[in-house]
Amino acid sequence: MTVCREIKHFSRTHERIADFFSLLALALLIATVWVVLTYHQQVLAWISTNVLLHTPLVVLALVADVFLMLGLLTVGSARFGEDNERCFGTFPGRRNFRSKTGLFGAWIAHMENVGKKHR
Repeated sequence: MTVCREIKHFSRTHERIADFFSLLALALLIATVWVVLTYHQQVLAWISTNVLLHTPLVVLALVADVFLMLGLLTVGSARFGEDNERCFGTFPGRRNFRSKTGLFGAWIAHMENVGKKHR
C-alpha cells in the first residue's frame, strides 16, 4: 500500500483527526503571519549581523514552515475524492504529447478533459 493510500485510509476512518490536522494547518498559518509581523525587525537585525549564514537559515525555516502547512493540509484533505482516484498522477501525455499548437497543446487537451469530467 502506497503512502498516499495509507493517508487516505487513515483520514477517512478517523475524520475527526483529519479535521484536527486541517485546523493545525490553519493555526500554523496564523501563527506564521503573527510571528512575521511581530518579529520582523529583530529578524532583519539578526540577518544583518551575518548575511551569508543567517539568510539561508531564515529561508530554510520559511520553506520548512510552508511544507509543514502543506503536509498538514494533505492529511486533512485526503478524505475527499474518489476511491479509484490515482495518487500523485499527472495528466496523460504530458511528456510525450506533441501538438501543432506547440508547448500549450498538452495543457489545452488536459483542461478540455477536466472540463468534460466535471460537468
